[in-house]
Amino acid sequence: MSEAAVAVESEERMVANNKIHFSKEVKQVIDKVLKTDDPMDAADFNTVDYINQLFPNEQSLAGIDETIQKMQCEVSLIDDNIRSVVRGQTNTGQDGQLALCEAQKVISSLFSHIIDVKTRAERTEEMVKEITRDIKQLDCAKRNLTAAITTLNHLHMLVGGIDSLNKLIERRSYGEILNPLQAITEVNQHFQQFSDIEEIKNLSQSVDKIQVTLAQQITEDFKEAFAAKPSSQNQHRLGLNQLADACKVMSVLDPKVKKELLKWFIAQQLEEYTHLFHENQDIAWLDKIDKRYAWLKRHLLDFEDKYGPVFPLDWEVSERITVEFCRQTREQLAQIMSKRTNEIDVRLLLFAINKTQAFEQLLSKRFTGVTLGVKPAEQARVITEPSATDAPVGVTAFHDQIGQCFKSHLDIYIRSIDRNLAELMEKFVEMSREPYKFAEAKTTVYPSSGDLFVFYKKCMVQCNQLSNEQPLYDLALVFKKYLREYASKVLEGSTPKLVPATTGSTIGKSVSLLTRDMQNLSTAAGQVFHNFLKEGDTQRFSRDDLVRICCVLTTGEYCLETVQQLEDKLKEKVTSAYVSKIDMSEEKDVFHRIISNCIQLLVQDLEAGCEASLQAMAKVQWQHINNVGDQSAFISSLCGNFKQTVPTIRDTLASSRKYFTQFCHRFVAAFIPKFINVLYRCKLTLSDGSNNVLGCEQLLLDTHSLKTALLELPSVGSSVNRKAPTSYTKVVVKDMTRAEMIIKVVMTPVQPPAHFTQQVLKLLPDITIAEYQKILDMKAVKRVDQLQLIDLFKHTASAAAVSGLIEATPGDDEVQGAEPATATLETHDDAETLTGATESSATTTASTSTPKRAFIFSVGSFTGSADKNADGSSQTGIRKLENLLKKRFP
Repeated sequence: MSEAAVAVESEERMVANNKIHFSKEVKQVIDKVLKTDDPMDAADFNTVDYINQLFPNEQSLAGIDETIQKMQCEVSLIDDNIRSVVRGQTNTGQDGQLALCEAQKVISSLFSHIIDVKTRAERTEEMVKEITRDIKQLDCAKRNLTAAITTLNHLHMLVGGIDSLNKLIERRSYGEILNPLQAITEVNQHFQQFSDIEEIKNLSQSVDKIQVTLAQQITEDFKEAFAAKPSSQNQHRLGLNQLADACKVMSVLDPKVKKELLKWFIAQQLEEYTHLFHENQDIAWLDKIDKRYAWLKRHLLDFEDKYGPVFPLDWEVSERITVEFCRQTREQLAQIMSKRTNEIDVRLLLFAINKTQAFEQLLSKRFTGVTLGVKPAEQARVITEPSATDAPVGVTAFHDQIGQCFKSHLDIYIRSIDRNLAELMEKFVEMSREPYKFAEAKTTVYPSSGDLFVFYKKCMVQCNQLSNEQPLYDLALVFKKYLREYASKVLEGSTPKLVPATTGSTIGKSVSLLTRDMQNLSTAAGQVFHNFLKEGDTQRFSRDDLVRICCVLTTGEYCLETVQQLEDKLKEKVTSAYVSKIDMSEEKDVFHRIISNCIQLLVQDLEAGCEASLQAMAKVQWQHINNVGDQSAFISSLCGNFKQTVPTIRDTLASSRKYFTQFCHRFVAAFIPKFINVLYRCKLTLSDGSNNVLGCEQLLLDTHSLKTALLELPSVGSSVNRKAPTSYTKVVVKDMTRAEMIIKVVMTPVQPPAHFTQQVLKLLPDITIAEYQKILDMKAVKRVDQLQLIDLFKHTASAAAVSGLIEATPGDDEVQGAEPATATLETHDDAETLTGATESSATTTASTSTPKRAFIFSVGSFTGSADKNADGSSQTGIRKLENLLKKRFP
């Protein structure tokens, strides 16, 4: 450290007690206001470090005098600034005091000015009131004088008008009465506020009396004018022009008067109709209902020609006559139909309804419907935008004004539809019994199904026009009934069925199932059972039967889709009260069941074609095969069966691809387990107890060929090689790989047992004890050895179940276990791909399958410890036979 730095540090220690300390917030504010880059202004300024920075070595001390002088100049400058600031703060206090005094003087002066202005304003207001006092009085007097003059004028008009009106009434001058009457009525309304004055009250009563007199007189004049025989006493029968003026006067009077007059006039106009179409008259019955409507048309034309100018247009007299006509007609028809219900048939009912609907639509176009509460704008919209043919007619103004009376009799129409559908169903049943020519029809859907739904549509449209309430719901119930009948009588009735097999064949097949699980019985007893079995003849459908089944399936699919559309349409048309009641889920379930049954019949037929090939597979002496060649004859037979049957089904179900895929799924789901069961019956062991490797390889080759054939099953015999669905491919690969793994397990030597058990659990992770025993039977393992292997298997599987995973064997052991098959298959060029594929499948299955051990212990114990008598003799065979009988025939 330099001498200068030591001197400064000693000086700092001396003044440390006089140092000013600021808080953190103050320092931040100072830094924000006084931004500087001088190191001395830093919060963590260190004098020693700063001096060392100025004088890093002894040579730099040469400029110490100049640095000290510079520092002293800065100190002097800072002192001058501090001094100026302190002096400035002293002067600032004095200036503030002077400014405050000046502001107080200004405020006092302003307040004085405001008081002065307020005083002057009050004096000015008093002066204005004094000036305008006389003007207000004059203005009020003017208003009162004007009101008095107006009232006197009104009073003069009222008095004079009453006198003049009385004279005009006596002369029946209705054309001259209208204007004075309107004026007097308005003036009378003006004097209602003076009704407590006796004179005014008397005048108001006189006006009311004039209105009553006019109403009575005009009514009498109308009755006299329209009377059939004029009265000899009344010499004042008015003409049409006078009646027209009288109607205008009537419009000014009380609306009740006009209403009573129109009521009488309309009744007088329809009096002829009431007598002409009385219920006792033949013309009143439904078969002549159009004559009613023709009468109204003629009457309206005659009325408008003669009396049209008499009544104002806003009275809508023609429409009022029509509305009353509709009311009377509705009541008359309802009454006469209730008395003669037995005479109504559906043709007569529909004839009357159709004529009525046409007449109501004609009325809706002719009149606005304002007397019925319909707004003219709505009626105009209905006319300019007519509804569709299947829409209800309820949007028109006169809808159901007459037709309402027919709704209580629409059950006749529903019963007629029921009878027509019954006849149609009989026709469909007869058609279904005839041979269906698929090539000529160029469709797999029965034409009868289309005819049925076309008939349904027509009935629904017609019923919707009649009523969209209870009758439409009743029609939906009829639809449901005949949908079920069509499904049962036509579709199920036309589905081909096989003749049931004989009882002996059935028993033979049942006992055959038993014998597959009784291989451990004595050879003599097994020979007796096999001699007892007789295979029945396999029954199959012909090609025409298969086509018929497919047609039933596609027809069921069409009906299923159309029923859903029918249900939606019915819910759309029917009123909201019946929407929740319309449900066709049961009918859709029926068609679902028919489709499922058809698919099952197709699967059963294809299975039946495979029975002979599977029986041939079971009869092959696999232990005596001494070479591996092409696929066996039973595989070729299976492929031939596929090529013969599947193309017919696929071509017929071309429009129902999803159900063809479902057929393929169901077939492999039923066929592959049956193939595996036959596989368990194959004997692959020589008389000396060793495996016939060539037989195993041939069976493995056949299994792989079958897997290939099943993968190609959806497109077999097709010119277009379409890829099979992924879900179908996964099922086939999974189940057929299991069959290949069973053969690989059979090829694995039993010795050493631990390795064999691990290989079984690796290749078949979800194997059960029953399946394990079948594999041991395929290997012809002795009963005593089987019990030991089963015990070892159970212990090994139990340990794997507890640990949750299977211990994987080393790769060398896997290769060693598969060496015999690989070494032999490699000598055949055609089987090289098969070896690689099966080995890869085995490895994939063993590595990805999840162990499932929890259910294997549900099978009964086979240890044999509980099956020995006191003398040590074993009854395992008898117990097993008993258990198998209970299992097969519970």
